[in-house]
Amino acid sequence: MSRFNQLFSSTIGKKLIMSLTGIFLSLFLVVHLVGNLQLFKSDGGLAFNEYAYFMTHFAPIKVVSYLLYATFILHALYALIITYRNRKARPIAYASYNGAANSTWNSRNMGLLGTIILIFLVTHMSNFWYQYHWGEVPYVEYTTNIQTGETSVRDVPAAEFHDFVKYIDNGSEIMVAKDLYKQVNFSFQSWYLVAFYVLAMIALGFHLAHGFRSAFQTLGFDHNRYAPLIGAIGFWIFGILIPLLFAAMPLYSFFVING
Repeated sequence: MSRFNQLFSSTIGKKLIMSLTGIFLSLFLVVHLVGNLQLFKSDGGLAFNEYAYFMTHFAPIKVVSYLLYATFILHALYALIITYRNRKARPIAYASYNGAANSTWNSRNMGLLGTIILIFLVTHMSNFWYQYHWGEVPYVEYTTNIQTGETSVRDVPAAEFHDFVKYIDNGSEIMVAKDLYKQVNFSFQSWYLVAFYVLAMIALGFHLAHGFRSAFQTLGFDHNRYAPLIGAIGFWIFGILIPLLFAAMPLYSFFVING
């Protein structure tokens, strides 16, 4: 067996893969958040629907998306393998063990948090990603006056829709697209789906607050010079701010748009 294979079949190698995939997924969250913040714009969903089309049709983004799917699978798979091996190595629990004295709650429950996030991902992909590609998503036309910036919105019947288009006509910019914005707001009329999304974002916050710092420690960035900064970024940015903004989206849809 080559040294490369030995490395990635070892526990250290698996933790290295977990760290690299985790950091990549964290960076994706930042990009995804920036795009999804378009939901807060008061433009009838124009910016968000344009962003949705770009993310699903721009060739480099599509390539990255396949890498992203593979990364999700690798991250989840290696998490299961590491958890299984850890339990197999210690089949009999300690007679007396105070976990809180040696580690944080989220570090001891990464498996539970990861399971909640996995269920959330399946739900999220089926509600929006699958629906956008193959479901019955509504269609919309935006007409924006170039001089005044005012935008009018018109629902487009399925029989009239052929493909995404954007063009200038008689002093107005016209865009016809799948209305994922409307699909999102329709889905978030359900209070229990909104509640589940908020719960999943809480789980994500706990997961990232520990995982972000742990990933850099595995990669060797545990020096006193870097550790405080990495810990602060992991806690405040990935553990608090990003999950909070993601959770605000279904709440905004439920209470403001649908309310």
